[in-house]
Amino acid sequence: MNIRTVLLLSSLCAPAATQGPPPPPPLPPVPVPAQNPITPAKAVLGKILFWEEQLSSDDTVSCGTCHQPGVGGGDVRIAAHPGFDGRFGTPDDGRTSPGVVHTNAAGQFEPAPLFDLAVQTTPRTSPSFLTSQYAPLQFWDGRGGPDFRDPLTGAVVIPGGGSLEAQSLHPLLNTAEMAFEGRTWADVVGKLAGAKPLVLASDLPADVAAQLASNPDYPELFRRAFGTPDITPVRIAFAIATYERTLVANQTPLDRWAAGDPNALTMLQRQGFGAFVQSRCDVCHRPPFMTDHTFRNLGVRPIQEDTGRQAITGNPADAGRFKVPSLRNTGLRRTWMHNGRFTSLQQVLDFYGKRIQNFPGNLDPAFINVNVPPQAVPVIEEFLRGALTDPRVAQGLPPFDRPTLRSERGLNPRFGIPVAGTGGLAPRLLDQQPAFVGAGSFRIGMDDGVPGAGALLALSSAARTYPLPIPIQVDLGVADIVGMRLTGQGCATHALPIPPIPALRGASLFTQGFVLDAAAPFGLAVTQATEFRIGG
Repeated sequence: MNIRTVLLLSSLCAPAATQGPPPPPPLPPVPVPAQNPITPAKAVLGKILFWEEQLSSDDTVSCGTCHQPGVGGGDVRIAAHPGFDGRFGTPDDGRTSPGVVHTNAAGQFEPAPLFDLAVQTTPRTSPSFLTSQYAPLQFWDGRGGPDFRDPLTGAVVIPGGGSLEAQSLHPLLNTAEMAFEGRTWADVVGKLAGAKPLVLASDLPADVAAQLASNPDYPELFRRAFGTPDITPVRIAFAIATYERTLVANQTPLDRWAAGDPNALTMLQRQGFGAFVQSRCDVCHRPPFMTDHTFRNLGVRPIQEDTGRQAITGNPADAGRFKVPSLRNTGLRRTWMHNGRFTSLQQVLDFYGKRIQNFPGNLDPAFINVNVPPQAVPVIEEFLRGALTDPRVAQGLPPFDRPTLRSERGLNPRFGIPVAGTGGLAPRLLDQQPAFVGAGSFRIGMDDGVPGAGALLALSSAARTYPLPIPIQVDLGVADIVGMRLTGQGCATHALPIPPIPALRGASLFTQGFVLDAAAPFGLAVTQATEFRIGG
């Protein structure tokens, strides 16, 4: 920003800078339900569970995969959801989060509506879990809380104030986010009981590393947190919610200003705060939470594409209403709004200035009365980006430190040239799962083959290239060859549990698929090869 712009903005916003709003009150203590008091052992167990990719049915997604502090509590990944019309590449598409490839109750890969055998995505963008400790209801539509019920018995465990506990369990059985079809709580608990904690993660934070130093299993971690080794859905929820209640991002410049430091905000940030209030943004984004925890319709998309809160309450007055998110750490986010419509704060502010289209129908009066003039955009953005960012969140410092996830270290490497068959389509391996010692649910699949055709899956301890016209990339001399029959949808699944043998750690498993296809050269359509490096 050049000096002329600074002087211009200073003149436009001078009243806000000199006579602007006073510092807001500080954040109050986090409300904690009496039924789930915070303890150190429970909080660190919750941290471990929050970042545990083995909580998903295919070991690829943790809670923290979609909710990362470094991007404002949202998802660093941006995936497409086809939206209301079910077609990709149209205006109603959402920018949302990837989940899992659809798997049926028998553990077989099975095409899903809209996504086939690609990774499914959520219909809405990941909301921030930062500041959620204060929210009476969770999710964009408020379906989480305020009561928390035991999912096994239906009994109310926390009567009010249990929204964090209620929210934490939803993704574990959601077939797009973390679960295979028909997953039960017995499946979740049984898998966790036999899992080595955070075996897929690296760069463990100090508190997590200390808790895992004695190589405990999950029953032992639950014993430390709750007194007995029993793993239950309620205890999983209690631990994750406890961890989330410790993540209080209260060291922003705005918080330091509220605590009495007159120099905590820069001149532009104070001007931005004044312009923020003058534009009436604070009606919904009220300090110190930077939200009023209400649900409102801004006309981000036509109501019929997503009815929002109405789907939960059945009240027509809630049509198109979504939760007002906190603006704390919003400058770290990659997308904004419930469908990720905007990818910059300037777009957001232009939308509030009515310079970007909104859609009529049940618009909230507060939104109608908001007006962000063009000249106020730079200073309001400076306020949002600078004054509301906790440096510990941005830098991943405790308590916002976290491990590196297996999914962040890249996909299993593929190599070789595929050979297409019928319709010019080459088959492909479904190879997104990590291979690790003790992986009881490890599966490899094939897709895009001729429906009903025979197929072969080669599993080898070594790679090799043969001088043949068919590009074989695995060593057949040491390979197991598995015969398969593709389904009517052209896919197949091979279950290959990896035994808990430490000597397997560090080994590689090379795989390649071959489909009998008369339209392919030499009658074989061929996948690329994949190398699975066995961890654990």
